[in-house]
Amino acid sequence: MLPAAGQIKCTIQDGVAEVTLANPGKGNALSPSMRHDLSALWPKLAADGDVGVVIIGGEGDRHFCTGAELGAVAQNENAPLARDSARDHMSFTPHEFWKPVICAVNGLVAAAGLHFVADADIVVAAENVEFLDSHVNVGAVGAIENVGLLRRLPLGTVLQMTLMGRKFRLPAERAYNLGLVDVLAPVGGAVDAAREIAAVILENSPSAMALSKQAIWQSLDLSSEAATELGWALIRLQRSTPDYIEGARAFLERRTPRWSRLAPGEDAADG
Repeated sequence: MLPAAGQIKCTIQDGVAEVTLANPGKGNALSPSMRHDLSALWPKLAADGDVGVVIIGGEGDRHFCTGAELGAVAQNENAPLARDSARDHMSFTPHEFWKPVICAVNGLVAAAGLHFVADADIVVAAENVEFLDSHVNVGAVGAIENVGLLRRLPLGTVLQMTLMGRKFRLPAERAYNLGLVDVLAPVGGAVDAAREIAAVILENSPSAMALSKQAIWQSLDLSSEAATELGWALIRLQRSTPDYIEGARAFLERRTPRWSRLAPGEDAADG
C-alpha cells in the first residue's frame, strides 16, 4: 500500500480500506502526485483479498476535495496537450471498481472532487457540506464529473451547478432530497456513518456484491433488453461460485455464512 506519509493515506482494518485525500493546506485539492498514487492504488485494492469495502474521505472537516490543484495547472502552461482517453483520465477514481465504495463527504466538494461522489456506490455527507462546480470559473470545461452527476441529479440542477460555477452551492440536505447524497450524517460524523454501513456490507458475499454492482452500474449505459441479458449472465456466473450454495445452506442451517474470498487480482466477472 501507499506510505501513510503521502498525500494519499490508506489504512486497512477488519476488511475496510479507508482512503484519505490528505492535502489539507490546499483544500485536499488533487495534485499530480495524488492522481498518480490513486491510479496505482485502486488496482491494488481490487486485488487485495483482505479488502471488502472501501471508504474514501478527505482529511479534516472543512474540505473533502476542492478539485485539481490549480498551481500545478498554471505551471504546465506550455506543456503539450495530453492525448489520453476519458478512461485514462478517470483512473484516479473508483470507476469500474467492483468492490463496494462509500464516499464519506466531510467538507466542501468542488470540481474534480465531484468525481468521487459521482462514482461512489453510496454517498454519506455531513449535514453542513456543500457541493459546487467551479470549472467554468477557471476557464475549464465541466464535463466528465458533470455527466456522472446526471446519474444522480436532475438535468436542471447539474446545469445550474455547471453554468453558475462557484456562485451556486448545493447544500447537503438539498442534495439528499435530490438523490446525490444517500445518507445525511451529523457534522463531523460522515466517516463514522460510513463505517457503520461498511460493517453491514461486509456480512455479504463478496462475489455476489461485485457482480450485483457490475449489473447495476453497467446497465446505465445499456438498453433495457441488453441490461437484462447482462444481469442474467452475471446471475448464472454467481451460480458457479461456492457462495451460491453456501448462502442457501447457511440460511437453512440458521448460521453465519462462510463466504469465499476473491483471489488476489481476480475480478468476479472473470469467473
